[in-house]
Order: sequence, then structure tokens, then C-alpha cells
Amino acid sequence: MAERRQRQKQALREEILAAARDLFARQGYESVSMRKIAEKIEYSPTTIYLYFKDKEEIIEQVCQHTFVLLSQKLTEVLASETEPIARLKKGLRAYIEFGLHYPVHYRVALMLPVDKEHHHYQESEGRKSFEFLVCSVTACVEAGLFQETDVMAVSQVLWTAIHGVTSLLITQGEGFPWIERNRLIDMAIDNAVRGFLK
Repeated sequence: MAERRQRQKQALREEILAAARDLFARQGYESVSMRKIAEKIEYSPTTIYLYFKDKEEIIEQVCQHTFVLLSQKLTEVLASETEPIARLKKGLRAYIEFGLHYPVHYRVALMLPVDKEHHHYQESEGRKSFEFLVCSVTACVEAGLFQETDVMAVSQVLWTAIHGVTSLLITQGEGFPWIERNRLIDMAIDNAVRGFLK
């Protein structure tokens, strides 16, 4: 009985997070209230407060979950690749594909304005996800493959490039005459990386 109650509590908690994620993505963080989240899952606001103290905790948990999923994906994809440039490109593509596979997750975690007061990057799952890129860039720099040796600068420039591709494909997916998607992604990654090669 205790185990079943725990499973039910966990299921409701996940339902709350899923509802909040969808509302945040469609309406924006500021427009969503605890009452709206409660209405979406047909519970009272009081029930939501039994699981989360406020809206800030909900969005933090939504984002943390997204970055855990992203880290799992990157771990799987990068495990079999050791050549530095190939590994870097493989990770960049995995990031884009993750965003396209989980567009609602991506919108909420990476396309909504950041609340600096409640956002703690250093302790976040987002930082762990970004470290995959930093490690791949570090390997390229240490192998003498890049002309620019500032690892953090290179990592941030590459991230802005692939985030741009990902966010545009999510928001303008059917509204713009894109070239074939895989070709677009490959060209974006190849050109972003080529700019740093010796």
C-alpha cells in the first residue's frame, strides 16, 4: 500500500510538471499561475502546493529534468567516439536533435528569459550539460587542432551557433522554405567548427 501511494504521488508530481512545462512553453513563464497549472490537470491549487512551494520551484524542476535528459543523450552519443573533431560534431548534432525531439522541453529550459534571482548556474544540471561541450572543445584544443585556444570562448560561440539553428527550426519549422533538414544541420555544424580549425 505504501509503495502504491508513493507511485501515485510521483505520478501526480510528474503530471504537474508536464502541465506546467506545456503552459510555460505556450504562454510564457510570467503568464502562468499556480491556478492555471491546477486547472490544466483538474486539481485544486492547494494540491499543487502540496508538491511545490511556488512557481519558481516548478520551473526549476522542469529545467533540471530537461538537462538531465540532455546529459543522458550526450553520454550515449559520445561514448563510442574518441577522435576529437568527430566527437565534437557528434555532440553538437545530438544537441540539435534533442531540441527538435523535445521542442516543449527546449523552449522552456533554453528559450524563456532567465530569472537571475532564482537561477543558480553553477549548481545546475544545465552546467553539467554544457560541460560536455567544454570537454569536447578542450580535447580539440589539447590536440592542437584549433587556432583559438580559449576553450570557454570557443564553447560559447559554438553553443550560440547550434542554439540558433535549434531555436529557429523549433519556432519557424513549417513557416520558412528550409533546405533539407539534415543538410542544413550538417552545414551549420561544419561551418561553425571549421571557423576554429588551423
